[in-house]
Amino acid sequence: MAANMAAPRPISWRISIVCAILGGLYALHLYNTMKNQDLKEAREKRKKLGTAAIGGTYELIDFDGKTRTDKDFLGQWILLYFGFTHCPDICPDEIEKLVKVVDKIDADKELPNLQPVFITVDPLRDTPKAMKQYCEEFSPKIIGLTGSKEKIDEACKNFRVYYSKGPEDEDGDYIVDHTIIAYLLNPKGEFVEYFGKNKTYDTLVYEIKEYMKKYAVFED
Repeated sequence: MAANMAAPRPISWRISIVCAILGGLYALHLYNTMKNQDLKEAREKRKKLGTAAIGGTYELIDFDGKTRTDKDFLGQWILLYFGFTHCPDICPDEIEKLVKVVDKIDADKELPNLQPVFITVDPLRDTPKAMKQYCEEFSPKIIGLTGSKEKIDEACKNFRVYYSKGPEDEDGDYIVDHTIIAYLLNPKGEFVEYFGKNKTYDTLVYEIKEYMKKYAVFED
């Protein structure tokens, strides 16, 4: 009787392929489910934490004497730096580095453009004309903003920027001591991150790219 029993059929290659496909689809479904759950949790965490109390409204003047406010830059990624045109070394070095970062980001077609903005902490000397001449030495992309001392103070306060005018020399020249930080703002005008002068070009490019990619995922 045992001799008459049919031998079990080997699993056909078609069944093996179907099983492999079904297994792959299930794994993909599981991965997407976990990914969506992670994104949901990240969004909820972001809502609970809120945004840092850095940044805010400002009303300043551009090269052409036109009033510019923070609302004019909504919809754009902003790399913001505070400094002054008579700065002997640090400001030029930092602006040159930031311009290279902007050019690198803009060259990546998968990322949005990055708008550099330069706000003076020396409104007495940095007129719209002076700001235009200074910024154009680095890049035509830079938008320079100036204004009254009261308006500059307001912008600095919102971004927690310290500045102090030093004593004048016999020629009436002076240095302005100030916070050396660049700020990254997202298209909603929200503060994202700040970068000190110790940040290298490569680090800045990498971190800004990562923030842009994460923002795109969160806002998708």
